[in-house]
Amino acid sequence: MKTTLYRASSRGHAYHGWLDTYHTFSFANYYNPERIHFGALRVVNDDIVKGGEGFGTHPHDNMEIVSIPLYGDLEHKDSMGHTEVIRAGEVQVMSAGSGITHSEYNSNEEKPVNFFQIWVFPDTKNVTPRYDQRAFDFLHNKNELIQIVGPKNDADNTGMWIHQNAWFSIGTFEKGKEIDYKVKRKGNGVFAMVIEGEFTVEGQKLNHRDAIGIEDIDNVKITADSDNARILIIDVPMEF
Repeated sequence: MKTTLYRASSRGHAYHGWLDTYHTFSFANYYNPERIHFGALRVVNDDIVKGGEGFGTHPHDNMEIVSIPLYGDLEHKDSMGHTEVIRAGEVQVMSAGSGITHSEYNSNEEKPVNFFQIWVFPDTKNVTPRYDQRAFDFLHNKNELIQIVGPKNDADNTGMWIHQNAWFSIGTFEKGKEIDYKVKRKGNGVFAMVIEGEFTVEGQKLNHRDAIGIEDIDNVKITADSDNARILIIDVPMEF
């Protein structure tokens, strides 16, 4: 087993007035040669955008992009004709494929929006761009991991799909609850990030926004160390 610890305090950080952003992996002006990616997982950004502000229209290609609002209202517009507002409890998936443009704005003038934007390298390039959005009940379905994203060919996928053998799950747990997470695919690693509260993952204590990457393992032992603790699990190929 190989582990890599990503403390919240060690993330890249930038403050632009309208945007307060933290980068687990190298992004924009933050560069760390030891933190380029974890397997096919390329970007984990933790963004807080002020009311009425946002990212203007910009392009993407050949990347699977997952957006997870934690609080607030995130408005999405893209060149495929979608205009949607994504709220806490909802998840957006976008396959940039052969190329798209989109914008992301805080649709609430008074309150900030906080969301994770996560990029995964695809297993197929130049696919037709696509968009999907779905609501999940993370608050009331406690003490279980809820799969929110999986590969297209996964018959057990209860969430949305991307062009990669990667699985995303989120769970809210009461203190003392133990989870034995089984890695979905041989050769995959697990990136676990604490959204709220405290967890112990494979013996490593993790607090708010701390994360750990684990390779060469079949099962990952996770224990919630506080009530209403929430964790994000990304099960992703290490070679792609």
